[in-house]
Amino acid sequence: MNDTLFLEWWHWEIAGIALVLLELALPSFFIIWFGLGAMLTGFVLLAVPDLVLSRQIAAWIIASMAMTVLWFSFARRSRVKTLIGTAAGEVIGEVGLLVSAVAPFERGKVRFQRPVLGADEWACVAETAIAAGERVKVVSVEGSYVKVTKA
Repeated sequence: MNDTLFLEWWHWEIAGIALVLLELALPSFFIIWFGLGAMLTGFVLLAVPDLVLSRQIAAWIIASMAMTVLWFSFARRSRVKTLIGTAAGEVIGEVGLLVSAVAPFERGKVRFQRPVLGADEWACVAETAIAAGERVKVVSVEGSYVKVTKA
């Protein structure tokens, strides 16, 4: 009787699916890479059926770590530039061109020469009516739009 542990390819597939499903229960966006690594190891074992257990585990660890490192290098904070919560102080005073007219209770659209908070066009509001084509200046940022006056 042989006391060595032997895993079939489908064992790795079941473990991978279980880890991916565990990611749904514990949303950390980290466990999924170990599940996908296990599934990849299952496919490798399907192609090379006589792979010993130590190499299967090494393949799983290498695949999981490689996918984790690739994902986190892809989703680095320096690449994902969201400007939500950015202080509006740098925007106040910016001058842009009104693309569509704005009235006291109607939104217009203003275009800036260089992107402001990540966009070159913003929805805007004003306390007075301003015709399209006028130069306007930002006086405040109010949620997802900017408040402007004539420049």
